[in-house]
Amino acid sequence: MQPFTMRVVAFVLPLLLLGSVAVHGQITCEEPLGSVTSEPAAVEYLDNTYNPEAQDVFSAYVGAAWDFQTNITDYNQQQMLLEAANYGNFSKESRQCSLVFDRAGFTYDTNRRLEKLIYVGASALEEDKYNEYNKIVSDMETIYSTGTVCDRPGDPDPNTCYPLDPDLYEIMASSQDYNELIWAWEGWRDTCGPEMKPLYPRYVELANEAALLNDQPDMGAYWRSWYEMEDFEAEVYRLWDQVQPLYQQLHAYVRRRLSQIYGEDYVSLTGALPAHILGNMWAQDWMSLGESVMPYPEKPVYDVTDELIRQNYTVDEMFWLSEDFFVSMGLIPSPQSFWDDSMFEKPDDRNVTCHASAWDFYNKVDFRIKMCTRINHDDLITIHHEMGHTQYFFQYAPQPVEYRDGANPGFHEAIGDVIALSVQTPQHLYDVGLIPELVIDPESDLNFLMQMALQKLAFLPFGFLVDVFRWEIFDGRVTEYNYNERWWQLRTEIQGMVEPVRRSDLHLDFDAGAKYHVPADVPYIRYFVSHILQFQFHEALCIEAGIYPTTPLHHCDVYNSHEAGAVLAGLMKEGASKHWQDTLEAAIGTRDMDAQPLVDYFQPLMDYLVSENNKNGDVPGWDPNWRPPQNGWTPPAK
Repeated sequence: MQPFTMRVVAFVLPLLLLGSVAVHGQITCEEPLGSVTSEPAAVEYLDNTYNPEAQDVFSAYVGAAWDFQTNITDYNQQQMLLEAANYGNFSKESRQCSLVFDRAGFTYDTNRRLEKLIYVGASALEEDKYNEYNKIVSDMETIYSTGTVCDRPGDPDPNTCYPLDPDLYEIMASSQDYNELIWAWEGWRDTCGPEMKPLYPRYVELANEAALLNDQPDMGAYWRSWYEMEDFEAEVYRLWDQVQPLYQQLHAYVRRRLSQIYGEDYVSLTGALPAHILGNMWAQDWMSLGESVMPYPEKPVYDVTDELIRQNYTVDEMFWLSEDFFVSMGLIPSPQSFWDDSMFEKPDDRNVTCHASAWDFYNKVDFRIKMCTRINHDDLITIHHEMGHTQYFFQYAPQPVEYRDGANPGFHEAIGDVIALSVQTPQHLYDVGLIPELVIDPESDLNFLMQMALQKLAFLPFGFLVDVFRWEIFDGRVTEYNYNERWWQLRTEIQGMVEPVRRSDLHLDFDAGAKYHVPADVPYIRYFVSHILQFQFHEALCIEAGIYPTTPLHHCDVYNSHEAGAVLAGLMKEGASKHWQDTLEAAIGTRDMDAQPLVDYFQPLMDYLVSENNKNGDVPGWDPNWRPPQNGWTPPAK
């Protein structure tokens, strides 16, 4: 069963013990384990003791974590760690209280509520180890959030330094200078990895000790247990097998286009791709390649960045555009406090954690987003993703604290993304004035599907492999002596990416640490699961709205559909109160995750890619042993 976890990045909270013996209603929490058989006593404890205290504790901790992430100072870090220590104490106390009940004859709901309190993650550690664990994670996240890369080739002042957001993001997205991209790519990894790597083995050791205290053999198994499946690892491999053929066709097609830009010596037509030329620091989406890989470059490309800038859109207006979509479906409007207290833009006067995140303060009224928003298409989609999280918060706020979470972690990530599938349709972008002319023909349709594939299909292997890597670390198959070696084996085997310059464990390289979720202790497989679920949700909403199957799935826009909104609201209101398969079945009529709706969505593009690759003699897949030259690149002759 997925335990109760706070819906914020990697931090956790507590309330001080109430004296040397905790007294809760009619129990002292010091009764022998399993000695209390009264279900009414259990419900009394959950409703009138645990929930009021938990709301205070969690709100205090989330507030301290928010203060730290929006103003990174030593003082704010210490305050956050103090609240984290309180949370740990509270979680252990609540676990002790839940274990005094004999749950054998209890109803499903009371049993589930109590079980949510039993498994408490790192809070199960002894106090000194729990504090050490939180300090390590906080230190690693600070390394990431404050990192910069200096000495850019051609800069008159080599001491000019560039943060990840927005500077390195923009270089990776806009430059086609192979050498400049290496400077940004390698510099970011050299900034993060060597400082994090000495901390990571102790983090793993403490995480695994916590997992054992939560009845799991290692932390990877503990993370997987949240999905309440007998063999979740086999399930995600099954889903990967469903989508791998689409990815490999896309990879082969994009590889040829990039070879034309950088030359066959640097982009082999049979090899994996150099990981720094995909328009993204982690090659996790390829949207910035845009016009370079469109099937019909003379036809429209539905990236609205230029139009947002031309119309002088503000960041607030981008958020209001997203708000309008949710409200049009009959969903809950964001409260005024959301608009007043969120951080939508990067401040100039302090260090912050720019990684976009949504925050539930557990008091039923305070919900926020933290984001260093830029005026571009990518961030417009990210806004919808984050506002999907906040809508989920609004919907399950009436639930008890222990149920205020997604049905499984992938559900939470999927809600905003399923809305974004409608938002990005050319018809919707035209209707809201973000594309000046609507062109409907087969060529433009393929361009649109290619743009969506660069965002969705390109992400799938990365979303899959990040946690495959960490599962292997937690279960001991990978050690600190081969972190980087195994990371690049997986990047090559699964994603078809290779490092553009030599990387080595001997040099303290820890390239996985250059991705936020690794130092921040945030499981990642949820994003892979989300990319499967969001297409299942999209299909179901489009059927409920009366749009699909008469209209192709990739044309469906559920804006203004209260029928679709009711399905989505019903799913979200349940929170984590039921097994996710029960929630899924009630919402869309199936208990199983299935990539077929995703395959159906992209089928016209798949047919095109297969035809083009066959015509060009490009075979999907790659030689895992190929590496690009290490000497300086010069642009190929046109």
